Amino acid sequence: MARKCRVEDFFSRAEAEGLPVIEVKDLWVYRGGHVVLEDINFSVREGTFLGIIGPNGAGKTTLLRTILGLAEPGRGTVTVLGMSPRELKHELHHIGYMPQQVLFDPLFPVSVYDVVMMGRTCCLGTMRFPRRSDREAVMESIEAVGLKGLEKRPIGELSGGQQKRAFLARALCLETSILLLDEPTSGLDMESQERFMDLLLRLKEERRLTVVFVSHDVNVLARFADEIVCINRTMHLHGHPREVLGSERLREAYRCEFDFLAG
Repeated sequence: MARKCRVEDFFSRAEAEGLPVIEVKDLWVYRGGHVVLEDINFSVREGTFLGIIGPNGAGKTTLLRTILGLAEPGRGTVTVLGMSPRELKHELHHIGYMPQQVLFDPLFPVSVYDVVMMGRTCCLGTMRFPRRSDREAVMESIEAVGLKGLEKRPIGELSGGQQKRAFLARALCLETSILLLDEPTSGLDMESQERFMDLLLRLKEERRLTVVFVSHDVNVLARFADEIVCINRTMHLHGHPREVLGSERLREAYRCEFDFLAG
């Protein structure tokens, strides 16, 4: 109960005092003695859709993993819901994570329902079977992403867009207030991308979600993000999409010329 009160207290103070739900200060991350991220600074307020862009190997996934507490900062601090990543390990049910690659055998007959139920694992604890509240939360998430009626379908039989929605449901089936999404629209055609983004924005508004969305697709974030951070090992830009995507420094970060479609 104390933990729950701590999170509720944070949200009360965040609204009253304008506190960020995510804050990254002077972050450096090392891997194998090499610098992966250096001098990263930004904050995210509740309800914001933050896009993170950068070329391949820029450290975008490492940044998400550090926010989650799955990678250790070498220097600097990360604060989520007023807590450090170490403290956050007890509050992960407030954060939904959709990794870039979800590995599964398409021939293995795991159902949509089972995939989404896996998202409740951190709440179930050791040797505890799903309760009625768990089953209801799973079905509510499946319905929220438009997959009601397909819950018994093997995940491998779904289309690419439906699979993405199933993994989004898995990220949503807890007390989720923050969504961390790593390339969630990669591999989808334009129509499926559009449907996914429309769904995500609707859920964001209905549930007051804070969304951190990593993507190599600048055009998607130009249309949908409130703010964009551009990194390539270090942070190059942070601001409104039009400011970031219209900056010459963006081309420096990518080390190439490119065009984007304005939203």
